[in-house]
Amino acid sequence: MDTSLYAAVDLGSNSFHMVIARLTDGRMQIIDRLKERVRLAEGMDEQRNMSAEAMARGLDCLALFAERLSNIRPDQIRIAGTYTLRRASNAREFVAKAASLLRHPVEVISGQEEARLIYQGVAHTQHLEGQVLVVDIGGGSTEIIIGEGFTPLALTSRKMGCVSFTQLFFPGGKIGKTQLDTAILAAHHQLDPVLAQYKHLGWQSCLGSSGSIRTVHDVLVQEALTEGGITREALARLAELILSHKKVSALKFNGLPAERQEVFVAAVAILIALFEALPIERMDYSDGALREGLLYEFEERLQHHDIRERTALALASHYRIDGRQSARVEESALALFDLLADEWQLEAEPYRAILRWAAQLHEIGLAINYGGIHRHSAYILANTDLPGFNQDDQTLLATLARFHRKALKLAELPALPNHDEQTVLRCIRILRLAVAANHRRIDGLLPPWQVAVKDDGLTLALPAAWCDANHLLMQNLEKEQTYCAEQGWQLDFQLT
Repeated sequence: MDTSLYAAVDLGSNSFHMVIARLTDGRMQIIDRLKERVRLAEGMDEQRNMSAEAMARGLDCLALFAERLSNIRPDQIRIAGTYTLRRASNAREFVAKAASLLRHPVEVISGQEEARLIYQGVAHTQHLEGQVLVVDIGGGSTEIIIGEGFTPLALTSRKMGCVSFTQLFFPGGKIGKTQLDTAILAAHHQLDPVLAQYKHLGWQSCLGSSGSIRTVHDVLVQEALTEGGITREALARLAELILSHKKVSALKFNGLPAERQEVFVAAVAILIALFEALPIERMDYSDGALREGLLYEFEERLQHHDIRERTALALASHYRIDGRQSARVEESALALFDLLADEWQLEAEPYRAILRWAAQLHEIGLAINYGGIHRHSAYILANTDLPGFNQDDQTLLATLARFHRKALKLAELPALPNHDEQTVLRCIRILRLAVAANHRRIDGLLPPWQVAVKDDGLTLALPAAWCDANHLLMQNLEKEQTYCAEQGWQLDFQLT
């Protein structure tokens, strides 16, 4: 197994992409790319179920990808699902089959996270000066970002994509002025909520990063409609050429590949709306995209610049969390995790890191009130955009906060398809012990953890003199013992 290889897989609504890179001198060097058009969003019904045919196309593609991933370390692979897997009612079925084929979990990421990763992909592959507007038209959604350097300043994901708009406004491949105008108007409506923010921020240059935008760019250049870049005038001339045809199948433009023909008109409609609404004067093409963003996150994490850490710190600051108490709980939780990791088969990535952030943020619910703090904390963590966290990891973070105190109502445990339930419950138990043991909020009060493990049973060794001096704290630990017993979990205390 080549330990220098890294892989990123983007499960888009129109196409699946995989990029392979080698880490050389601390930098990612891309050595291979694979792409398959699967049209995952095509044929989604009114109940938002992906069609059996679309799912089969996707799984056939992933079977091929699995061969290429077989010699890459699992912790050096990231697989992200986007709009269709966020939206589809039967996404969990597809994700489970995909994970089984790939032998690796599939992260379903939020629209905000998709936009952030797209910007990172562009920023790491393109020289940027000043504030830049980045646009990515996917199969089901369009991401629009303003950033400077490696920092995004505004992120949004709008529900308009070349596959979904094709189905809505150009069914059967028919083209007409009414259909085109209706699609453009619908895109305008999608853009309305963000126009004021984006116009206020402004930008000095604009880049498009998707396959749809590349196709439009190539057609404009090869049909001599522009001297370079996408412009409003060039799009208007292209629209006239499109409307001289009655069917999408009749479009035979230079630069228009057969696999992009079906969704080409929808992409043009979305671009026209973007140019009109924002407004944009010129857009150039960038090779960077979501998959490159996923790759360069590996590089950032290797250099200890994990965006998730910055997200946790920003939340703690924003909600004015008691940093000394969260540090006490974090120290206790991580010490327990390290003692139990081998016996309980706890993997450091992602569980140690997420446990640490849960310890840092478990009291975030105090911003609402102390009563029901655990539920308030879970609500905030589940419903806030958390850059760097995929949906499953964000749910796990919120779950740890939800169950950090009080009775364990495990019937309320959410579905976490990418996480082993036993591991989740063990992380909950570790955090609960750390919180209970630090109830007095005093530095240096706790003796070093000494713990014996037998299956799911724990025995904590505590100095008898310490127990005699801390009756109130012992009552708190004994209450936790009762909560564990209600779940059939053994928690004993041995005085030394």
